[in-house]
Amino acid sequence: MRWLLVALLFAVVALVGGRPVDAGPAADQLKGSIDRVLGILQEPALKEPAKAEERRQKIRAIANEIFDWQETGKRALARYWQERTPQEREEFSKLFADLLERSYVGKIEAYSGEKIVYGDETLDGDQATVRTKLLTKSGTQVPIDYLMQKVDGRWRVYDVKIENVGLVSNYRSQFNRIIQQSGYAELIKRLKAKEEELKFDDSAASKGKKP
Repeated sequence: MRWLLVALLFAVVALVGGRPVDAGPAADQLKGSIDRVLGILQEPALKEPAKAEERRQKIRAIANEIFDWQETGKRALARYWQERTPQEREEFSKLFADLLERSYVGKIEAYSGEKIVYGDETLDGDQATVRTKLLTKSGTQVPIDYLMQKVDGRWRVYDVKIENVGLVSNYRSQFNRIIQQSGYAELIKRLKAKEEELKFDDSAASKGKKP
């Protein structure tokens, strides 16, 4: 899960350094959503522990606009997606989306002001890649690319690549290994267990306790 958490955190801190010179429609739309997330994080009324659940719900709502969770899950499940029934696809999509949403919210709350240097934006029909570099506090530059596609008139992220290692490929490797070793049912079992763990963490956070 390490790459996922890092990628989701970077996806939020991206595009906070101002509008890039060569920004296109995908970058502009992504930046608009991210500015809203940062506004929530900086809202004094939402910083109290008692407001944790409200804050997280607001962030999750915006996260659902930024990310195409189902497309990410479909690509991560790869060939096993075609083997699933409509009911299984619905169950998997819900579990995977919930995992990503909750992980995303948990990491964005740890935002500490990292900056991003813009690269270019490449458009290919309804597909786009927004290239950036993360400037860490130690001065290291980390290349981060956001792969997006237009869905119903909106640009949405379906993959994040850090130093050319992608979120989708990382999960695909994990899912393949679990399914090949223990079967698809075991993957669903683990996703459900992770969902319960994250729900517990959310509950603890809303009560002002450390999970």
